[in-house]
Amino acid sequence: MTRLKAIDWVSPTTDAIIFAAQLRSNYTDLQHNLFLLTFDNALGLAPPNKPNSKVNRVLDVGTGTGIWAVEFGEDHPEADVFILHVAILWDHCSQLTEHSVPPNVRFEIDDLEEEWTVSKPFDYIFSRMMNSSIKDWAAFMKQAYNHLEPGGYFELQEPDLVPLSDDGTLKPDSALMKCIDLIYDASVKLGRPYQEIPPLVKVMEEAGFVDVKLNVFKWPTNSWPREPKYKELGIWTNANNCRGFEGFCMAPFTRAHGWTKEEVHVFLVDVRKDISNPSIHAYWPIYSLYGRKPEEEASEEN
Repeated sequence: MTRLKAIDWVSPTTDAIIFAAQLRSNYTDLQHNLFLLTFDNALGLAPPNKPNSKVNRVLDVGTGTGIWAVEFGEDHPEADVFILHVAILWDHCSQLTEHSVPPNVRFEIDDLEEEWTVSKPFDYIFSRMMNSSIKDWAAFMKQAYNHLEPGGYFELQEPDLVPLSDDGTLKPDSALMKCIDLIYDASVKLGRPYQEIPPLVKVMEEAGFVDVKLNVFKWPTNSWPREPKYKELGIWTNANNCRGFEGFCMAPFTRAHGWTKEEVHVFLVDVRKDISNPSIHAYWPIYSLYGRKPEEEASEEN
């Protein structure tokens, strides 16, 4: 599988807008390429992502289309890469044919919030975009810790739900902020509230991890930034959200708030206007959070 390298990303021009629009048909893979651009083409920031890391066993928890695991397997042919999901959505994974999945990548089905049934520990566990899918983050962190080899790493990549604006151009009464409030309220009603990411540093440390690092990035809402990289990130974020917000809002609004589909469609018209308004200088914080299971764990148990 060929992925977009950093040097292959088209400049923030009409070509970029057209290319981003073409990728809207594959929402999850568009998100994946957003992360690649954010991290300068790295799949993750934890040490196992380095070219000569010699990582052996890797677990991708809660995968989308499986594209992260496939690309990690291609970059690290020495590694055995496992994809763990509650239920593999084969319509999403149908593009990953026997010809495109490396022989060192395999799919597993399990319940992420029950005891994982994998038989051997891992050197690296990776999780992305699982906010509001995890009910108990402390238990999730401990699961990851328990399934790591001493010295192994666990990494999360998550956006914040709430967009920010450093110059006050995103107003509290805007359609976008009203939408965010409704999404959060729905997540609470449905029993899986959105989790702020910075407090998870302490949760990770309490699970036993050391050398915990939180890295913060930004996804602008559109092409409003002047800096070329952030302008390009804004184009891709806008393409991602203009397509994705309907799926993001439909189930929470209809199930938790009792809205009709038509009401959701009408409401999102103004939300998309805010997302695409270059006068609103907003962005979503994006986080990479990772920690290491201490080496001395092995000697303490003996």
